[in-house]
Amino acid sequence: MMKDLLQDMHAWMNSYMKSFYSKDAKIQEAILLKEKHTGCVTAISRKLAEHLGLSAHDILLAEMMGLFHDIGRFRQFTLYQTFNDAESEDHAELGIKVLGELSFLQRLSLEDRELLLFAIKNHNKKVIADEADERKILFARLLRDADKLDIYRVLFPYILTSDGQGFSPDFLECFLAGEQCDYARIRTQDDRKLVRLMWVYDVNFSWTLQRICDHGYIEAILACLPQEGPVQLGVQRLRAYVERKCRMEDMLFLTHRHINQEDFEAAEENI
Repeated sequence: MMKDLLQDMHAWMNSYMKSFYSKDAKIQEAILLKEKHTGCVTAISRKLAEHLGLSAHDILLAEMMGLFHDIGRFRQFTLYQTFNDAESEDHAELGIKVLGELSFLQRLSLEDRELLLFAIKNHNKKVIADEADERKILFARLLRDADKLDIYRVLFPYILTSDGQGFSPDFLECFLAGEQCDYARIRTQDDRKLVRLMWVYDVNFSWTLQRICDHGYIEAILACLPQEGPVQLGVQRLRAYVERKCRMEDMLFLTHRHINQEDFEAAEENI
């Protein structure tokens, strides 16, 4: 039944995305960008779920989440001509509204439906909402990782340039501390580089980070940073973090919660 439902979802989503095609070159480019991103995140979500050893049922559910995670983007761009949430509306929240209009979602159990909606609602937030259900947290982390891995690809051609304004002090401070920063406060192109690097600290699974590294995304951004000065302290911290996390295994007992600096120090004793 889940396989049949997933097949119906793919068919519907394919038609839905194509319904936004336009003769306007700018709109068409934007829609095709999100259409490819949707396909990539769908595939990554499935691969990550398989890597984590999830059940056949949960692998299909992870694929559904990837398929629908950015469904709000299509209506967003049509209404506002932008993908900037701050200038329009939160695309995840808009996606929840769109999904609420789909009758075939009722073919999922209540538990699976709530899990899917929770993961999609939280895939773009600075932090995942507090939730006692560890299964919801696991799937939210999975979807966030799949999304980030492909966003690195999407943004890669645009991130290496500089506008010459340097780093905003608050962004540099967060980078040095290994913390996330409020994306809405981005002021320079170099701030964007730091944001992409700070994403590393929000990657949940070693599998994901290893693939980000394999594609060279992190090193390409680091190569564009000043080779001396305060930013290099953040670079050293980042490199050490990446090395430690990539050496870790995504064991089942680690998949239900975020791995922080203290976890690394404890886990290194077993590496």
